Amino acid sequence: MVRDIRELTDDAEAYAAELRRRWTGLLSYRYIGRSHSSMNNGPVDNTVTLRSDMRNAAGGLLVAPLSISSPCGNVGSDLVSVPNPVIHSCQILDGAQDVKRIEVVGSDVLHIGSRMGYSRAKIVDADDPSRVIAYTEGQGVKIGVPPGGLKKMDEDKLEIVDGPDLPPLWDAFGCVLRDDGHWTLPPLSVELASPDAALHIGPQHVLLETAAASAAAAAMGTDRLQMRAWHVMFLSRAKVGPFRADAEADRGPDGRVGVRVVLHDEGNQDRKVSTASAVLQVVPA
Repeated sequence: MVRDIRELTDDAEAYAAELRRRWTGLLSYRYIGRSHSSMNNGPVDNTVTLRSDMRNAAGGLLVAPLSISSPCGNVGSDLVSVPNPVIHSCQILDGAQDVKRIEVVGSDVLHIGSRMGYSRAKIVDADDPSRVIAYTEGQGVKIGVPPGGLKKMDEDKLEIVDGPDLPPLWDAFGCVLRDDGHWTLPPLSVELASPDAALHIGPQHVLLETAAASAAAAAMGTDRLQMRAWHVMFLSRAKVGPFRADAEADRGPDGRVGVRVVLHDEGNQDRKVSTASAVLQVVPA
Protein backbone atom coordinates (compact mmCIF):
# COMPACT_ATOMS: atom_id res chain seq x y z
CA MET A 1 0.00 0.00 0.00
CA VAL A 2 1.17 3.53 -0.82
CA ARG A 3 1.00 5.78 2.24
CA ASP A 4 -0.96 9.04 2.28
CA ILE A 5 1.46 11.78 3.35
CA ARG A 6 -1.33 13.54 5.26
CA GLU A 7 -0.97 10.86 7.94
CA LEU A 8 2.37 12.50 8.83
CA THR A 9 1.16 16.08 9.23
CA ASP A 10 1.87 16.09 12.98
CA ASP A 11 5.49 15.00 12.50
CA ALA A 12 7.33 17.69 10.52
CA GLU A 13 10.57 15.73 10.20
CA ALA A 14 8.87 12.56 8.98
CA TYR A 15 6.66 14.58 6.62
CA ALA A 16 9.69 16.31 5.06
CA ALA A 17 11.53 13.01 4.61
CA GLU A 18 8.51 11.35 2.99
CA LEU A 19 7.84 14.31 0.70
CA ARG A 20 11.46 14.26 -0.42
CA ARG A 21 11.28 10.52 -1.12
CA ARG A 22 8.01 10.79 -3.01
CA TRP A 23 8.81 13.94 -5.01
CA THR A 24 12.23 12.75 -6.16
CA GLY A 25 10.83 9.30 -6.99
CA LEU A 26 7.73 10.45 -8.89
CA LEU A 27 8.09 9.43 -12.52
CA SER A 28 5.84 12.03 -14.22
CA TYR A 29 7.96 15.19 -14.24
CA ARG A 30 11.32 13.42 -14.20
CA TYR A 31 10.54 11.31 -17.27
CA ILE A 32 9.14 14.26 -19.23
CA GLY A 33 12.08 16.40 -18.12
CA ARG A 34 10.08 19.18 -16.45
CA SER A 35 11.71 21.01 -13.54
CA HIS A 36 9.62 23.02 -11.05
CA SER A 37 11.43 25.88 -9.34
CA SER A 38 8.68 26.01 -6.70
CA MET A 39 9.92 22.60 -5.46
CA ASN A 40 13.49 22.20 -6.72
CA ASN A 41 16.73 24.00 -5.91
CA GLY A 42 18.77 25.50 -8.72
CA PRO A 43 18.04 27.92 -11.55
CA VAL A 44 14.56 28.41 -12.94
CA ASP A 45 14.08 26.33 -16.09
CA ASN A 46 10.61 26.12 -17.62
CA THR A 47 11.73 24.36 -20.79
CA VAL A 48 11.29 20.74 -21.88
CA THR A 49 13.41 19.11 -24.56
CA LEU A 50 11.20 17.16 -26.96
CA ARG A 51 11.90 13.53 -27.84
CA SER A 52 10.49 11.12 -30.38
CA ASP A 53 8.36 9.40 -27.71
CA MET A 54 6.50 12.68 -27.17
CA ARG A 55 5.23 12.66 -30.75
CA ASN A 56 2.35 10.96 -32.53
CA ALA A 57 2.44 8.93 -35.76
CA ALA A 58 2.20 12.15 -37.82
CA GLY A 59 5.20 13.70 -36.08
CA GLY A 60 3.17 16.20 -34.05
CA LEU A 61 3.12 16.55 -30.29
CA LEU A 62 1.18 14.28 -27.98
CA VAL A 63 -0.95 16.15 -25.47
CA ALA A 64 0.22 14.25 -22.36
CA PRO A 65 3.73 15.82 -22.29
CA LEU A 66 2.16 19.27 -22.64
CA SER A 67 -0.38 18.65 -19.89
CA ILE A 68 2.25 17.18 -17.57
CA SER A 69 4.58 20.11 -18.27
CA SER A 70 1.83 22.64 -17.53
CA PRO A 71 -0.78 21.08 -15.21
CA CYS A 72 -2.21 24.41 -13.90
CA GLY A 73 -4.86 24.47 -11.13
CA ASN A 74 -2.47 26.27 -8.77
CA VAL A 75 -3.26 26.07 -5.04
CA GLY A 76 0.39 26.34 -4.01
CA SER A 77 3.26 23.87 -4.28
CA ASP A 78 3.52 20.68 -2.23
CA LEU A 79 5.66 22.65 0.23
CA VAL A 80 2.67 24.74 1.32
CA SER A 81 -0.36 22.58 0.46
CA VAL A 82 -1.50 19.09 -0.46
CA PRO A 83 -2.90 19.77 -3.94
CA ASN A 84 -5.38 17.72 -5.90
CA PRO A 85 -6.44 18.33 -9.53
CA VAL A 86 -10.05 19.01 -10.50
CA ILE A 87 -10.08 20.12 -14.15
CA HIS A 88 -7.39 20.43 -16.83
CA SER A 89 -7.67 21.55 -20.45
CA CYS A 90 -5.16 21.93 -23.27
CA GLN A 91 -5.80 23.49 -26.67
CA ILE A 92 -3.10 22.72 -29.26
CA LEU A 93 -2.61 25.35 -31.95
CA ASP A 94 0.55 23.94 -33.52
CA GLY A 95 1.61 20.30 -33.84
CA ALA A 96 5.21 21.56 -33.62
CA GLN A 97 6.74 18.89 -35.85
CA ASP A 98 9.99 20.84 -36.20
CA VAL A 99 10.20 22.24 -32.64
CA LYS A 100 13.07 20.99 -30.49
CA ARG A 101 12.15 22.51 -27.11
CA ILE A 102 9.02 23.96 -25.55
CA GLU A 103 8.76 26.49 -22.75
CA VAL A 104 5.92 27.16 -20.32
CA VAL A 105 5.38 30.93 -20.13
CA GLY A 106 2.70 33.29 -18.86
CA SER A 107 1.79 31.09 -15.90
CA ASP A 108 -1.05 33.20 -14.51
CA VAL A 109 -2.63 32.46 -11.15
CA LEU A 110 -6.15 33.66 -11.89
CA HIS A 111 -7.60 33.11 -8.44
CA ILE A 112 -6.78 31.24 -5.23
CA GLY A 113 -9.51 30.89 -2.63
CA SER A 114 -9.49 29.14 0.71
CA ARG A 115 -9.54 25.74 -1.02
CA MET A 116 -9.78 26.18 -4.80
CA GLY A 117 -7.22 27.55 -7.24
CA TYR A 118 -7.45 28.53 -10.91
CA SER A 119 -4.55 29.18 -13.27
CA ARG A 120 -3.53 29.15 -16.91
CA ALA A 121 -0.36 29.12 -19.00
CA LYS A 122 0.92 29.32 -22.54
CA ILE A 123 3.34 26.87 -24.16
CA VAL A 124 5.66 28.24 -26.82
CA ASP A 125 8.64 27.20 -28.93
CA ALA A 126 11.54 27.79 -26.52
CA ASP A 127 13.76 28.88 -29.43
CA ASP A 128 11.10 31.15 -30.95
CA PRO A 129 8.77 32.39 -28.18
CA SER A 130 6.54 34.14 -30.74
CA ARG A 131 5.44 30.69 -31.93
CA VAL A 132 2.59 29.58 -29.67
CA ILE A 133 2.14 25.82 -29.37
CA ALA A 134 -0.72 25.43 -26.88
CA TYR A 135 -2.83 26.95 -24.12
CA THR A 136 -3.46 25.19 -20.81
CA GLU A 137 -5.92 25.95 -18.01
CA GLY A 138 -6.73 24.18 -14.77
CA GLN A 139 -8.60 24.10 -11.50
CA GLY A 140 -7.26 22.49 -8.34
CA VAL A 141 -8.29 21.96 -4.73
CA LYS A 142 -6.30 21.99 -1.51
CA ILE A 143 -6.97 18.75 0.41
CA GLY A 144 -4.46 19.29 3.20
CA VAL A 145 -1.90 21.62 4.76
CA PRO A 146 1.65 20.35 5.45
CA PRO A 147 3.67 21.35 8.50
CA GLY A 148 5.60 24.60 8.14
CA GLY A 149 9.27 24.96 7.37
CA LEU A 150 9.51 22.60 4.39
CA LYS A 151 12.42 23.42 2.08
CA LYS A 152 13.10 23.01 -1.62
CA MET A 153 14.89 19.85 -2.71
CA ASP A 154 17.74 18.89 -5.00
CA GLU A 155 16.28 17.53 -8.22
CA ASP A 156 16.84 13.87 -9.02
CA LYS A 157 16.98 14.07 -12.82
CA LEU A 158 16.55 11.24 -15.27
CA GLU A 159 18.69 11.29 -18.40
CA ILE A 160 16.49 9.89 -21.16
CA VAL A 161 18.45 9.40 -24.39
CA ASP A 162 16.37 9.80 -27.53
CA GLY A 163 16.77 7.20 -30.24
CA PRO A 164 15.13 4.31 -32.09
CA ASP A 165 15.18 2.10 -28.99
CA LEU A 166 13.26 4.58 -26.82
CA PRO A 167 9.96 2.96 -25.74
CA PRO A 168 6.67 4.70 -26.47
CA LEU A 169 5.48 6.96 -23.67
CA TRP A 170 2.61 4.63 -22.76
CA ASP A 171 5.08 1.77 -22.29
CA ALA A 172 7.39 3.87 -20.09
CA PHE A 173 4.45 4.72 -17.82
CA GLY A 174 3.33 1.09 -17.60
CA CYS A 175 0.22 1.18 -19.80
CA VAL A 176 -0.86 -2.16 -21.25
CA LEU A 177 -3.40 -3.08 -23.95
CA ARG A 178 -5.34 -5.89 -22.33
CA ASP A 179 -6.74 -8.89 -24.20
CA ASP A 180 -10.27 -7.49 -23.76
CA GLY A 181 -9.27 -4.41 -25.84
CA HIS A 182 -8.96 -1.95 -22.93
CA TRP A 183 -5.90 0.15 -22.19
CA THR A 184 -4.94 -0.23 -18.52
CA LEU A 185 -2.48 0.69 -15.79
CA PRO A 186 -1.39 -1.77 -13.07
CA PRO A 187 -2.20 -1.34 -9.36
CA LEU A 188 -0.95 1.87 -7.75
CA SER A 189 2.82 2.05 -7.17
CA VAL A 190 4.99 4.65 -5.45
CA GLU A 191 6.60 5.95 -8.66
CA LEU A 192 3.18 6.70 -10.19
CA ALA A 193 1.51 8.04 -7.03
CA SER A 194 1.12 11.59 -5.78
CA PRO A 195 2.05 12.23 -2.13
CA ASP A 196 -1.60 11.80 -1.08
CA ALA A 197 -1.47 8.16 -2.27
CA ALA A 198 -3.48 8.54 -5.47
CA LEU A 199 -2.60 7.97 -9.12
CA HIS A 200 -0.73 11.09 -10.28
CA ILE A 201 -1.98 13.22 -13.15
CA GLY A 202 0.99 12.16 -15.31
CA PRO A 203 0.06 8.51 -15.82
CA GLN A 204 -3.61 9.48 -16.01
CA HIS A 205 -2.95 11.83 -18.95
CA VAL A 206 -0.81 9.20 -20.67
CA LEU A 207 -3.38 6.42 -20.27
CA LEU A 208 -6.36 8.60 -21.21
CA GLU A 209 -4.61 9.94 -24.32
CA THR A 210 -3.44 6.48 -25.39
CA ALA A 211 -6.99 5.12 -25.13
CA ALA A 212 -8.40 8.17 -26.94
CA ALA A 213 -5.89 7.96 -29.79
CA SER A 214 -6.48 4.21 -30.18
CA ALA A 215 -10.26 4.67 -30.40
CA ALA A 216 -9.87 7.58 -32.82
CA ALA A 217 -7.53 5.60 -35.08
CA ALA A 218 -10.02 2.71 -35.19
CA ALA A 219 -12.84 5.09 -36.13
CA MET A 220 -10.88 6.94 -38.82
CA GLY A 221 -8.82 4.08 -40.23
CA THR A 222 -5.52 5.88 -39.65
CA ASP A 223 -3.23 6.73 -36.75
CA ARG A 224 -2.03 9.97 -38.40
CA LEU A 225 -3.97 12.06 -35.94
CA GLN A 226 -3.16 15.31 -34.15
CA MET A 227 -4.78 16.15 -30.82
CA ARG A 228 -6.39 19.59 -30.97
CA ALA A 229 -8.56 19.88 -27.85
CA TRP A 230 -8.12 18.02 -24.55
CA HIS A 231 -10.31 18.36 -21.46
CA VAL A 232 -9.99 16.22 -18.32
CA MET A 233 -12.09 16.15 -15.16
CA PHE A 234 -10.64 14.39 -12.12
CA LEU A 235 -13.64 12.90 -10.36
CA SER A 236 -12.14 11.11 -7.36
CA ARG A 237 -8.78 9.91 -6.09
CA ALA A 238 -7.56 6.82 -7.96
CA LYS A 239 -6.36 4.80 -4.97
CA VAL A 240 -6.04 1.08 -5.79
CA GLY A 241 -6.03 -0.14 -9.40
CA PRO A 242 -5.74 -1.77 -11.81
CA PHE A 243 -7.05 1.21 -13.77
CA ARG A 244 -9.09 0.72 -16.95
CA ALA A 245 -9.87 3.24 -19.70
CA ASP A 246 -13.20 2.95 -21.55
CA ALA A 247 -13.20 4.98 -24.80
CA GLU A 248 -15.84 5.78 -27.43
CA ALA A 249 -15.22 7.69 -30.66
CA ASP A 250 -17.50 9.74 -32.95
CA ARG A 251 -16.53 10.81 -36.47
CA GLY A 252 -16.94 14.47 -37.35
CA PRO A 253 -16.55 16.52 -40.54
CA ASP A 254 -13.30 17.66 -42.14
CA GLY A 255 -11.21 14.77 -40.81
CA ARG A 256 -12.09 15.43 -37.18
CA VAL A 257 -12.97 12.81 -34.60
CA GLY A 258 -14.19 13.20 -31.03
CA VAL A 259 -13.47 10.75 -28.25
CA ARG A 260 -14.74 10.40 -24.70
CA VAL A 261 -12.79 8.33 -22.17
CA VAL A 262 -13.62 7.26 -18.62
CA LEU A 263 -10.93 5.92 -16.28
CA HIS A 264 -12.07 3.32 -13.72
CA ASP A 265 -10.39 2.09 -10.54
CA GLU A 266 -11.16 -1.62 -10.82
CA GLY A 267 -9.75 -2.34 -7.36
CA ASN A 268 -12.04 0.21 -5.72
CA GLN A 269 -15.48 -1.00 -6.79
CA ASP A 270 -14.81 0.08 -10.40
CA ARG A 271 -15.19 3.72 -9.36
CA LYS A 272 -14.94 6.37 -12.06
CA VAL A 273 -11.84 8.41 -11.23
CA SER A 274 -11.38 10.68 -14.25
CA THR A 275 -12.94 11.45 -17.59
CA ALA A 276 -11.56 13.06 -20.74
CA SER A 277 -12.99 14.48 -23.94
CA ALA A 278 -10.80 15.01 -26.98
CA VAL A 279 -10.97 16.34 -30.52
CA LEU A 280 -8.33 15.00 -32.92
CA GLN A 281 -7.79 15.71 -36.62
CA VAL A 282 -6.40 13.58 -39.42
CA VAL A 283 -3.02 14.81 -40.71
CA PRO A 284 -2.64 14.16 -44.45
CA ALA A 285 0.36 12.07 -45.45
